Amino acid sequence: MIGVSLVKKTTKLKQMILERKALVCPGAHDAISAKLIERAGFKAIQVSGFGLSATYLGLPDMAFLSFSEVLHFSKNIIDSVEVPVMVDADTGYGNAVNAMRVTEEFIKIGAAGMNIEDQLFPKRCGHLEGKQIVPMDEMILKIKACCKVRDEIDPDFVINARTDAIAVNGVEEAIKRGNAYAEAGADLIFVEAPRSVEQIKYVIESIDAPVSINLMDAVVGGKTPLVAIDKLRELGVARISIPVGPLFAAIKGMVNYLDAIKGDRLAEGRTDLVADFGFFKELVGFPQYRELEKEYLPTYIP
Repeated sequence: MIGVSLVKKTTKLKQMILERKALVCPGAHDAISAKLIERAGFKAIQVSGFGLSATYLGLPDMAFLSFSEVLHFSKNIIDSVEVPVMVDADTGYGNAVNAMRVTEEFIKIGAAGMNIEDQLFPKRCGHLEGKQIVPMDEMILKIKACCKVRDEIDPDFVINARTDAIAVNGVEEAIKRGNAYAEAGADLIFVEAPRSVEQIKYVIESIDAPVSINLMDAVVGGKTPLVAIDKLRELGVARISIPVGPLFAAIKGMVNYLDAIKGDRLAEGRTDLVADFGFFKELVGFPQYRELEKEYLPTYIP
């Protein structure tokens, strides 16, 4: 089709990561949030495992979602946008052999890359307390297994190996693991929850691979300090995920609206609290489907 890029989404994502120019990937928790992220001009999206667990189950990010649920929800997000989408593989949903199937299934649904982490199952959000990590050798073999699948199906599929070692054993262990994971074949090393700008700089300089970090933008309680994107780009960060900002903004918006209507009130005139209906219809593609109805449904259908 004219105007459709022939470059694979996996290739686009990999190229942007290799530039090491702080590719910003806001977290999507559903198809609507993904559409809004794309509409805002972001070039890639991260599916938020934290967000999926919260919005679909009302539970914390502590491995309550099954792989089949994550696969289904992630596919809906991927299908709703044109930009590359990275997905959350958690710990691989089992051992190295289980993680191989996870990798294959994510590639099949059109994901451009995936995060896989070295936490002990059941995992938890990287900014929560109580984390434990698996032995490094175990994670190395899991990464090698995932990379074998990647290389056979789509060599450009990005494997983002995350280490939570800073919280457990300190930054030196995180660097050691990061280099080992890169040597095992990971395309990107996600160093979770560095504690300072100096620590971010140190891990970037010490790990022989592109480095990813996440930021809890505008959210109180994150372990990593907020650092300007330009500064992180200057330091050489390859990718920045902002995993829960869109979700927390949506929650705040709903709280404000519900506060306005509780006590049997109406939010008449409070257009500051809600999206315009016309905007919403455009966002979900209603006009295009209405045109299809006019073309393909019998004329007597109103």
